[in-house]
Amino acid sequence: MQLRSDNFEHGQPIPARLAFGKRASPFALSDNLSPHLAWKDAPHATRSFVLTCLDFDVPSKPDDVNKEGRTVPADLPRVEFVHWLMANIPVECGELAEGACSDGIVARGKRAPYGPPGSVQGLNDYTGWFAGDPDMRGEYLGYDGPCPPWNDSLLHHYHFRLYALDVDTLRLADGFTVAELRAAMDGHVVAEAELMGTYTLNPALA
Repeated sequence: MQLRSDNFEHGQPIPARLAFGKRASPFALSDNLSPHLAWKDAPHATRSFVLTCLDFDVPSKPDDVNKEGRTVPADLPRVEFVHWLMANIPVECGELAEGACSDGIVARGKRAPYGPPGSVQGLNDYTGWFAGDPDMRGEYLGYDGPCPPWNDSLLHHYHFRLYALDVDTLRLADGFTVAELRAAMDGHVVAEAELMGTYTLNPALA
C-alpha cells in the first residue's frame, strides 16, 4: 500500500499553509489546511481505512517552550502529540484534496470537521495544549497542523499513517482518543503506509 501527497515528498518540509503556526516575529497563526493525500494498492481484504498524524518530537517538559532567551534542548526526552485521527474512511475513498478536512483555525476547536461520508474524527492534542487558555480552550477534533516550539533546537517529524482494516467500521464516535483508536484497531490492520514530513519554526533549522 502506498501513501503520497502533492504537497510534500516523504522526508521533506511541510508547506506553512498546512500548519497551525508559521514563522513570523517569532510566530503567527497559519492557514491550517489539511494536506492533499492519496493512496493505492490496498489489500483485497480491506473494508475501511484509518488515518492518523502524530508528532513524536514534542518536548516532554514545557519549561523552555516558546520563551525568549531560552532554547529547548535537542536531547530533552520527547513525547507524542496527536494532530489528526480519522476512522471509518470508506474503502471507496482513495484521496483527500488539500483543505478538504480543515480550511482554517477554529478557536475552541472544530466541532464537526469535514471528512469522507461515514467517517468519524477523534480528539487531537491541542485540546490539552489550550486547556489553560480561556480564549482557545475546548475540544479540538479533526486536523490541526504543525506548530512546534519556535525555540526548539530539534526538527519535528510528522507521521501521516494510513491503516487498511478488515472491518467496515470501528465502534467509535466523534471525539475518540488515540488510545481508544488503537484498542479498536487491534487485530484488524491488514496493511499500513506512512508519509512523513518535517516542520520547524526555528529560523536556525530552516
